[in-house]
Amino acid sequence: MDDKVRSRLQGIEQRFAEIEKLLCDPAVLADPRRMQELNKERSDASEVVEVFGRLRRVEADVADNRALLEDPDPEMRKMAKEEVVRLEGERAGLEERLKVLLTPRDPLDGKNIILEVRSGTGGEEAALFAAELLRLYTRYAELKRWKIEPMSLSSSSGGGIKEAIVSISGKDVYSHLRFESGVHRVQRVPVTEAQGRIHTSAATVAVLPEADEVDVRIEDKDLEIHVAAAGGPGGQGVNTTNSAVRLLHKPTGLMVHCMDERSQHKNKAKAMKILRSRLMELEIEKQQAERTAERRAMVRSGDRSEKIRTYNFPQDRITDHRLDRNFHNLPSFMNGEIDDLVEALRLQRQAELLEQGPK
Repeated sequence: MDDKVRSRLQGIEQRFAEIEKLLCDPAVLADPRRMQELNKERSDASEVVEVFGRLRRVEADVADNRALLEDPDPEMRKMAKEEVVRLEGERAGLEERLKVLLTPRDPLDGKNIILEVRSGTGGEEAALFAAELLRLYTRYAELKRWKIEPMSLSSSSGGGIKEAIVSISGKDVYSHLRFESGVHRVQRVPVTEAQGRIHTSAATVAVLPEADEVDVRIEDKDLEIHVAAAGGPGGQGVNTTNSAVRLLHKPTGLMVHCMDERSQHKNKAKAMKILRSRLMELEIEKQQAERTAERRAMVRSGDRSEKIRTYNFPQDRITDHRLDRNFHNLPSFMNGEIDDLVEALRLQRQAELLEQGPK
């Protein structure tokens, strides 16, 4: 590790100690906004400080054991040599981890998300698979202790879903799920297949960073708002009041329809949240398209035109095509236990960022 990186780590460590003292200051305790800012800064730096502290302890242990390599006792020299080898391996791992932690963080990583799941090619089987994907992400969110809020749901006649939109909020949600955007392909024998033949169907997933009003400003003149009685299940109160809301963003042609709530005001608020996130995604895609040097990274980060993953049920195999790697135990995977794959995708992205170097 070069002196520049070590100096930067020492600066982070020093700032962490300053924050610890500030959080005990009565003036800071009386200022909720300042407390929130400092707690976030402390949380962001805590892993770096912990890993750097561990690295320094390992370096000290390496030095101590190297000194024992000159010990007159052959057994002691042998033990010291083995320990040096083990500690050097640990040191290399800690240094690599610090490189990753020092990689500039994408400002979107801490965002909550709007998750959209839609059935694709494959008829009712695709709709059933879309419903299973929605359950997968719901279970994953529950395991992460994130909050899930349904936004919109369109069911199919056979119990699947044509389209589902949910909001997921919590710590670093976008950072974990950003790579799920794309086409998810399933290969299995559908429940409706009498001959036992394997069918291939697909569903699409879109993960949109949730946009705040400060991120995306929508002018009233650019909106066309329609209200109507909500159709479908939901009870008399939903079906007879003008609670359904449809928003049309005239400059882009984007349209959002919400009808799940009895209240027109709540449906409009949900529709606006979805619209802001879709507009933010359009802006992100525009910026990426303008930066030709990063087009390869854009595709690998989950362009929806790309098939990103195949779920092969007969062979109990999940293939992520960006990693070119197989995972197994489909029942657990479909129950939300996807941390291994999510972490592999996050590490791949961090490695690519390290290769690119600072911009």
